[in-house]
Amino acid sequence: MYLIVGLGNPEPEYSKTRHNMGFDVINKLSAKYEIEVKKEKFNGLFGSGVIEGKKVILLKPQTFMNASGECVEKFAKFYKIEAKDIITIFDDIDIETGTMKIRKKGGAGTHNGMKSMVKELNTTDFPRVRVGTGKQEKIADLVDYVIGRVDDEEYKKLEIGVEKAEVAVEEILKIGIDNAMNRLN
Repeated sequence: MYLIVGLGNPEPEYSKTRHNMGFDVINKLSAKYEIEVKKEKFNGLFGSGVIEGKKVILLKPQTFMNASGECVEKFAKFYKIEAKDIITIFDDIDIETGTMKIRKKGGAGTHNGMKSMVKELNTTDFPRVRVGTGKQEKIADLVDYVIGRVDDEEYKKLEIGVEKAEVAVEEILKIGIDNAMNRLN
């Protein structure tokens, strides 16, 4: 079984922000595979189903970004899911808007949700799909940048990255992370 985690912030005012790309990918997968992400457990919304022949749990932690790992760790422990089978999707300001990158493992960088994941899972060895939100030359306030609302034109560009991340998750499940990285990165 795979745990597919989309990082984001649960409050409505954070929808259509750069920081909610993980939630957006989960929403796309949920709709495409008819997996309702409505059940509540361990301070997360989740749903179970099958994607590309693999049993999955789609999860949107409701803890706010900085504590996402707490929810994920509880799910992993309860369902006995190894870190290598936790696919985490999140926004990344170091990647161009409208793109995505798959990584097999790695550090958290500046992303507080990923810092929480690494801390709670006690490892950096879990796959991640990074959705590009673009890096501005000078960001006076990083928090304002990632949680600030975007206009429709920019959101359309962000959605391209979300769609690519959706395909990335499907490919990881279908052909494995190494092959997916070779094909899509």
